[in-house]
Amino acid sequence: MNCRLAEMNDIDVILKLYETARAFMKANGNPHQWGDNNWPPRELVESDINKSQCYVCEQDGAIVGVFVYIYGKDCDPAYLKITDGKWLDDSAYGVIHRLATDCTTKGVGTFCINWCYEKAGHIRIDTHSDNKPMQALARKLNFVHCGTIYVEHDNYPRLAYEKSPVTESLNK
Repeated sequence: MNCRLAEMNDIDVILKLYETARAFMKANGNPHQWGDNNWPPRELVESDINKSQCYVCEQDGAIVGVFVYIYGKDCDPAYLKITDGKWLDDSAYGVIHRLATDCTTKGVGTFCINWCYEKAGHIRIDTHSDNKPMQALARKLNFVHCGTIYVEHDNYPRLAYEKSPVTESLNK
């Protein structure tokens, strides 16, 4: 597998991956995270591509995953306020958003998250409380649950996770 920046000619495949992910989430007890408003909208995906923060994961030349990756100090405004806990490392970090796979190729989510972690060395992610597969993946990859954040596009709280050398030392 490899990750690369998405290009505008990837958009139809990316939107299909998000459609597949919405159906998977709905079938697995998480109908609201992206399903209430057919998230993410095409315009947002186009914006992510234009900002060079949308990536695709390929295997054997086929796109099998997509995600948004942003890096920097306080790079995501939604992460500035955390409740029911606190961030454990305040260094610059990478954020992964809108991770979706084709739901058939094994290991795509793990590969994408590890790829981001190798780039940043400090990652924050969030997910809906009903997204049990993503929570399990976060635990498997040694992320620490730090609290709750809220995102702009809906009113559902998100479980916030972090992985860095600081949190890795807590897992030992």
